[in-house]
Amino acid sequence: MPDDRDGAVIQTLELTKVFRDMWNRVKARAVNNLSFTVERGEVFGLLGPNGSGKTTTIKILLGLLFPTRGRARVLGRSPREVRVKAQIGYMPEESNLYRFLNAEETLDFYGRLFNFGPAERKRRTEALLDLVGLRKERRRALHEYSKGMARRIGLAQALVNDPELLILDEPTAGLDPIGTREFKDLIAELKRRGKTVLLCSHLLADVEDVCDRIAILYGGSLQAEGRVDELLKRRDVTQITATGRLDERLVARVQEAILKERPGVKLRFEAPRERLEALFLRIVEEARRAHLETSGAEIGLAATDLHLGAEPVHGRALLDKLVSGEPEAKAEAPAGPTPPPVEKRRDVLERYVTPAAEPAGKEPGAAEEAPTPARKAKRSVLEGLVKGDTSDEARAEDTRAEDDEEVRPGA
Repeated sequence: MPDDRDGAVIQTLELTKVFRDMWNRVKARAVNNLSFTVERGEVFGLLGPNGSGKTTTIKILLGLLFPTRGRARVLGRSPREVRVKAQIGYMPEESNLYRFLNAEETLDFYGRLFNFGPAERKRRTEALLDLVGLRKERRRALHEYSKGMARRIGLAQALVNDPELLILDEPTAGLDPIGTREFKDLIAELKRRGKTVLLCSHLLADVEDVCDRIAILYGGSLQAEGRVDELLKRRDVTQITATGRLDERLVARVQEAILKERPGVKLRFEAPRERLEALFLRIVEEARRAHLETSGAEIGLAATDLHLGAEPVHGRALLDKLVSGEPEAKAEAPAGPTPPPVEKRRDVLERYVTPAAEPAGKEPGAAEEAPTPARKAKRSVLEGLVKGDTSDEARAEDTRAEDDEEVRPGA
C-alpha cells in the first residue's frame, strides 16, 4: 500500500447513491453529488438530520455499498480493498457483538481475526479494557451489559487493530456525562497521535467540542462545510470579557462610552455561565477523590497508552487464514524453550465453551463433568460459525439453554 501520510485520508467526488425498486424506479436519492475531503490527523464531523445521507455515505466509505455515480477514496485507494479495510476501525450506532462472550473473549476473538499472536492479543486486550474502564467487568457476558457499557466495548473492538482511520457513528449515545467526557478526551488523544477520526452525532455540543471541521448534509447534499470556529463565529456581535468582577459605576462608564460612539447599540452586561457538563464533572470528581463507593464502568479512557504497535495481516493472507484453519503465526518471544503449537480455528472457538483450567482438587484421571445444556448449545452455535451457519434458531437455542441452566437446582 503506498505511503499516503501527507495526503487526504478520505476523498469523495460527486458521490451519488440512488436506491431503486425491482422495476428500476427511483425510491430514494440518499446521496447527491457529495464532495468533501478529510485530511490526515483531523477530526471531521458529518452532520445532518435523519435521512440526510450520513449512514449511506459511511457505508460507501466502508466498501459495504457501491456508489451509483461518483468516486470515494480512502487512504488513497478504493474502500472495497481488504488492505484498506484493515486500516479502518468502525464503531456502528448499534454494536452487534456476540452476546454470549465476555469483554475479554470479545477482544481476543477480534485480535485473532487480525492474526495477532497470543502475547500481542493479551497485551492489547489488557490495554483496551483499561482504556474503556471495563477491567472489573471483563468476565461478564455482553448480554448483561448496559447500553453505555456496550458502547465502551464497541469502542475497544474498533481500536483493536490500532487503525489509521476511526469512523464513529453516534459514539456517545447511551453514555453518562462522565463517559461522554472520556470519549471526547480519547478522540483528542487519537488526534494528537496522528489518527484521523470521522464522527457522526446528533449531539451537536459533543461535535463542537472535538471536531476541527464539519460538513452539514440535507437531502443527501452538502449544505455547509468548514472549520467549526469559523462557521460558529457571529460577525454581527462583539463580546467583551473582563477577568474579575466590575462594580456598577465602572460598568455604567463603559456603557456610556460605547453609546457615545455608537448610539442605539444594544448592550448587555452579565456574569458568564458555566456549562452544565463542567459543573457535573467537577462535582463527580470531588466525590471520587473522597473515595465514595460506586458501581459500573470505571474512569479510565484518557489514561492508557494508545499505541498498540504490531503490524496486522491483511489482504489475501487474512482471507486465507480465516477459511483455511491453518495455525496462526507465532508471536515473537525471547529465546528459550520452543512454545507448543498454536491452536487452530476450531480449537479456538472450542476454548470459548470449555473451562480454561481444571477445578482445584480434581483427581487425575477423574471422569469429566457432563456438559450442561447451555454449554452444548454454545458449542452448537460456535460449530455453526465455523460452518457459516448463524441462524436465529441456533442463537435462540443457546438463549433457551442458558435460561434452563439458571433455574436448575444447585446451578
